[in-house]
Amino acid sequence: MDSALSDPHNGSVEAGGPTNGTTRPPSTPEGIALAYGSLLLMALLPIFFGALRSVRCARGKNASDMPETITSRDAARFPIIASCTLLGLYLFFKIFSQEYINLLLSMYFFVLGILALSHTISPFMNKFFPANFPNRQYQLLFTQGSGENKEEIINYEFDTKDLVCLGLSSIVGVWYLLRKHWVANNLFGLAFSLNGVELLHLNNVSTGCILLGGLFIYDVFWVFGTNVMVTVAKSFEAPIKLVFPQDLLEKGLEADNFAMLGLGDIVIPGIFIALLLRFDISLKKNTHTYFYTSFAAYIFGLGLTIFIMHIFKHAQPALLYLVPACIGFPVLVALAKGEVTEMFSYEESNPKDPAAVTESKEGTEASTSKGLEKKEK
Repeated sequence: MDSALSDPHNGSVEAGGPTNGTTRPPSTPEGIALAYGSLLLMALLPIFFGALRSVRCARGKNASDMPETITSRDAARFPIIASCTLLGLYLFFKIFSQEYINLLLSMYFFVLGILALSHTISPFMNKFFPANFPNRQYQLLFTQGSGENKEEIINYEFDTKDLVCLGLSSIVGVWYLLRKHWVANNLFGLAFSLNGVELLHLNNVSTGCILLGGLFIYDVFWVFGTNVMVTVAKSFEAPIKLVFPQDLLEKGLEADNFAMLGLGDIVIPGIFIALLLRFDISLKKNTHTYFYTSFAAYIFGLGLTIFIMHIFKHAQPALLYLVPACIGFPVLVALAKGEVTEMFSYEESNPKDPAAVTESKEGTEASTSKGLEKKEK
């Protein structure tokens, strides 16, 4: 997972840059400010809206929209898995032809991007459909086995409106596949980020601290300790990063001098911020103190990353600054309010976990039986 913030083409020849031995002209201060400001805004949008949608997702009953809950064991293993994946990609780019690898990855992310973008725009597009729109329901169901041993593999419910969103997303997908344009890349990147924040749920704050702490070390090592992270980010032609041109004012949409931000710097802190929003709601105080605090901490951390990168002219591991801010600020607020115990005891169950489902059913049956007893009395 790319998780570095960099401006790889600022006045130098880099991967993806010109190959005729000439250097790019230095970016203007206005272009740099526009690029960094746009990256910051694009990072905030999926976190804010993804967190809001994660609340509805946690309460949803549609099996296709059920969140994937990350446990403490998953969080502890994630940095190791991410490191192996990153190193594997680096070796692939060193051994095999970059052109063929990127072609294969482009097709893979073409399909994923269309599905992610369709899921992202669906709630917004529903407002534009007329009331008399013929909307039919569909269900894609794949099962394995039969009788009592039957197990669902895929259970996806959709309607005609979803098919329209899928068609619109396919247009963006074809545009990306043919042109690799930075706007199409960002549309897919934003969709991936929003879906990640919405559908990946931490089960508690301790798990979030383990995940962010592990990836803090991962990010620092692979950016400062080696050139692996930056090399993969520049070689990997897939929407795993947001990019914005620093020469947009000079070249318009055909600009090609990009600053970039890895999606890991959005999704990882984003799922922690979304967890704090759900914790806010569980307190039933009609305030979103922890959500706004962590959101402001993210702005501070990413702003500090951009400032340090601009000063030292070197790619920065954004999680180096984001993790202490996103964890430290809410914990300080909890200490001030005397709610540290409540914060770390807050727990979310996995809706896909059979034990959690059983407990829910037992709780429902118990409450129902109590209600019947009261009526009989």
